Amino acid sequence: MRDEPEKDAHKNPHLIEDRIIHAALSGRIAPGERLGEKELSEIFGVSRTLVREAMMRLQARGIVEVSARRGWFVIEPSVEEARHTIDARRALEVGMLVTLDRASPGMIRALRDHVRAEQKAIASGDRAERSYLLGHFHVCLAETLGNPVLASLLQDLTTRTVLIAALYQSSHDAHESCGEHGGIIDALEKGNSTEAARLMDVHLRHVEKALNYRSAASRLDHLKAALQGSGG
Repeated sequence: MRDEPEKDAHKNPHLIEDRIIHAALSGRIAPGERLGEKELSEIFGVSRTLVREAMMRLQARGIVEVSARRGWFVIEPSVEEARHTIDARRALEVGMLVTLDRASPGMIRALRDHVRAEQKAIASGDRAERSYLLGHFHVCLAETLGNPVLASLLQDLTTRTVLIAALYQSSHDAHESCGEHGGIIDALEKGNSTEAARLMDVHLRHVEKALNYRSAASRLDHLKAALQGSGG
């Protein structure tokens, strides 16, 4: 028996995309994982044509790729692509906060609720939920501040960042990341959008620094393994 979300794929043509993005943000889908049209059509109870249309939309959003040999698969970003993605996020998110007049009390409450959910996931040890919420904070921020266009762009960029992290970053300190989110909210609550923008820039630079460290460590590990494994 299929559950209701799968039946709703007939009514909501974007459900397949939403579920795949949520799975990627929560780390349940790995970079390079194959997404077979037949399997997805069975999971969602829809035709392969609808699945293919969803995959094409995800391809346009930079979340999946297609090849003649492998079919559809989740992207495997390079280090260079990772840096470009983080640069794009910095331009959007810092710019969004710099131009903000003032966050309303309702906005602040919604953001606090999100951070409390992050803290709960961290405390429970639910790595998938923690990963999803920490990444989705940035989408929530744009939605809460009333910019749905920016929220949509950030959802795609954040998903790519999470996939990049799975490949290149050591596990980011969830407590530190959550704390940085709280600091951004504190600045917004005080009406200091300039400080909020500065803190967002610092936060994203921490992500980039972890990426750069992991990239260098991976090269060293690969070289060491190659040299130690060679005969002499």
